Amino acid sequence: MIDSLVTFVISMSGGSAALGIVLFTLAVRLLLLPLNVRQSRTMKIRERLAPKLRELQKRHARNPERLAKETSALFAKEGTSPFAGFLPMLAQLPFMWLMFRVATHPTALAGHTLFGAPLGQQVAGVVANFGLVSAPVLVFALVIALVAVVAWFSARNIKVSEDQPEWLKRLLPWMPYGSVLATLVLPLAAALYLLVSMAWATTERAVLASRPL
Repeated sequence: MIDSLVTFVISMSGGSAALGIVLFTLAVRLLLLPLNVRQSRTMKIRERLAPKLRELQKRHARNPERLAKETSALFAKEGTSPFAGFLPMLAQLPFMWLMFRVATHPTALAGHTLFGAPLGQQVAGVVANFGLVSAPVLVFALVIALVAVVAWFSARNIKVSEDQPEWLKRLLPWMPYGSVLATLVLPLAAALYLLVSMAWATTERAVLASRPL
């Protein structure tokens, strides 16, 4: 199945597996765009309803069931749900799993490279096979550096809500950098997927944030 999928993607991209991964990632992001638009709207609604949400939390602090019911009713009046923000993340999980399966498949990406760097190898394997000072290692290092830059922009644009727990407020700005750590252990194909997906998501978030509710 994985081999067939890779063959199809490569054939659709003119024989380039790297280009196929980029096109696949862009297709996934386009598919998720309606959910992301809904998520952006939910976040803006949550910001506007923050004072009412805090009031509900104080009023029903000892009754979690009543608090959940009243919170859902408050969001329902706005035509959304407090859980709508999780939909894009959940919807993307199958595609991330599929890309991980492709990237770690023993034969699917055999012989396919990005400017000489094997798409199916991790950075440690590239260093072991080509040496620390080599073009393939430089390609991998460039991808990791770009992921770090995108993570920095993403972290700057994260909005922390006042009604969120203190530990979450501290954690959220650091979460994008988890992708940098992931690129150090994932094959180059998966790192390329992360780079394109994060770049799209960061740009999309900035555009949607500037739109009126």
